[in-house]
Amino acid sequence: MKSRYLSILLASLLIAHAVSAQQVATFEVSPEKLQKHVSYLASDALTGRRTGTQGANDAARYIAAEFGRLGLRPAGAKAKSWRPMDVMTAFQQSFPYVAGVELGKGNELRIGSLNLHPGEEWTPLGFSSNAKLDCEIAFVGFGLTASELNHDDYSSGLAKGRIAIALQGTPDGDNPHGQFARLEGVRWKAVAARNAGAKALIVIAREENFMNEGLARLTYDNSGGEAGLPVLVISRQAADQIFKLSSTTLSLMESGVTQKTAGTRILTGTLSLTTDIVRKESPAYNLIGVLEGSDPLLKNETIIIGAHYDHLGRGGEGSLAANSTEIHHGADDNASGTAGMLELARILTTQRPRPKRTIVFMAFSGEEEGLLGSNYYVNHPLRPLANTVAMINMDMIGRMKDRKLIIGGIGTAKEWRELLGNGNNAPSVLSVSVTPGSTDPSGTPMVVPVNTRRSTTADSKKPFDITFQEDGYGPSDHSSFYSKQIPVLFFWTGTHNDYHKPSDTFDKINYTDEALVLTFVAGVVRKLDSADKRVTYTVAKSDSQQGRSTGFRVYLGTIPNYSDSNDGLLIDGVRDDSPASKAGLKAGDKIIKIGTRDIKNVYDYTYALGEMKAGEEYVVELMRGGEKLTLKIKPEARK
Repeated sequence: MKSRYLSILLASLLIAHAVSAQQVATFEVSPEKLQKHVSYLASDALTGRRTGTQGANDAARYIAAEFGRLGLRPAGAKAKSWRPMDVMTAFQQSFPYVAGVELGKGNELRIGSLNLHPGEEWTPLGFSSNAKLDCEIAFVGFGLTASELNHDDYSSGLAKGRIAIALQGTPDGDNPHGQFARLEGVRWKAVAARNAGAKALIVIAREENFMNEGLARLTYDNSGGEAGLPVLVISRQAADQIFKLSSTTLSLMESGVTQKTAGTRILTGTLSLTTDIVRKESPAYNLIGVLEGSDPLLKNETIIIGAHYDHLGRGGEGSLAANSTEIHHGADDNASGTAGMLELARILTTQRPRPKRTIVFMAFSGEEEGLLGSNYYVNHPLRPLANTVAMINMDMIGRMKDRKLIIGGIGTAKEWRELLGNGNNAPSVLSVSVTPGSTDPSGTPMVVPVNTRRSTTADSKKPFDITFQEDGYGPSDHSSFYSKQIPVLFFWTGTHNDYHKPSDTFDKINYTDEALVLTFVAGVVRKLDSADKRVTYTVAKSDSQQGRSTGFRVYLGTIPNYSDSNDGLLIDGVRDDSPASKAGLKAGDKIIKIGTRDIKNVYDYTYALGEMKAGEEYVVELMRGGEKLTLKIKPEARK
């Protein structure tokens, strides 16, 4: 009797185990749900989800509501201490953000009998500092300094202590590939003016009609901060009146610069200038939901699954549709990744048994303007970063073509290659097949995971043609986590002609192929979760020496922080065996001076980098934990 009872008990346990295994194996990635998420996030109603706008905040509410509906727990909150009716507040992590700027009431520009009207004849730029000045004016041509080209519009020293007035553009004229191309923007003129000791910079409009002048549209770059001096654009007519006080004209000065017959010149009269820019702070949010692990010990470790939900609003900075004010829908970038994150949250919350480790789902904002949200999180974490097993980032996963999938960060953990396999057998992490009778909204067979058969798809013997990339740094949110020595994986399906344009719409997403990608990602998460030991962080080989910065002759190996700064450049990371590493720079250092150049923001840093020469030694001043340090760095030639 006892033996029979044990046999029945054993059979029952085996059946229960088989049922449990079957439950794990048969969860389904839903193209319908992906389309539902993307079509809302990329809709006209959300007006492009520019960080700080109502559209972005509506997207945040949608994501928070999904987190609540799926039963996720807010990060940092006790399991039963929050109320479902307050999901937005519960799941959000606010971070500082300047949504825009506007003219204050104190703007004034006068010279002699001329009293010019702000907003009509001149306007301070969005990154201008506020000040009140009475100074002489010095004409400085294009207002550029480029030591490597033996060009310095400030060499006379006449602009020091005066207000510099400069033409837009460079000596290259309209040639976008000229030798001065990297100095085309007004930001670089502002850096040159401040380095030369000018008190302010006036840039002359290109457009005859000031209302059509691009610089007259007030915008703000959260990654750059203030210029450190007043910077304004003035109409061509007003500039002509100022030049006439010195018995010349704008036309004569422009032709003189073009023919290289005009140099720096002090103009007649004293200019009274007051700049008053009001910066409008706006709420910006990360959304963070937690699925608590089931293992008493392993639940203290976390796996992060993230995607950014912001995009470009109605264009402007970052848009590849010149002068467009249409809604940039951002269906692939990155409603696709956000939808994927929500679908993985749905799958993993219904998985039985639950994951052993804690899974944290994160939706970031501010990615398009310099990884603002993810950078804020890693510096203000709601769960210990030291307990993070890995961060998996999905950005633009909705337009896969010819089964091509790109996976970045493969060099950030020594186990990644073994776990992921190679381009031929990588999907064996979680085999997939097409289940007959299951279709997405377009009638295409849906992807359903199984553990009982070889990887197949409807049109190929292998689901993916995978390209692995070593580097853990890159232009998306995983970079913020890798800078904190966390292993990362970055999934994306490549760029396309609709990238950063209004035409990136929800109807162009390949929902069936995105489901296939997500099935693969879910398998990676399962492998990470079921492993006895966490993956081991390693320093990845750099795929690009300069990361975000290109076009420079030298390489330092620093990873700049792109958040707003006016008192130095924070370093998020330092590449292994780089000049910065050899000099002793570390993540968390704030560079305040390189050589003779003061560094207040990323533009100052980039400008200084452009002036450096390989093999020469430079003194770097920095702040580290409240202590001021001086180091020496020797740049290497960029390969």
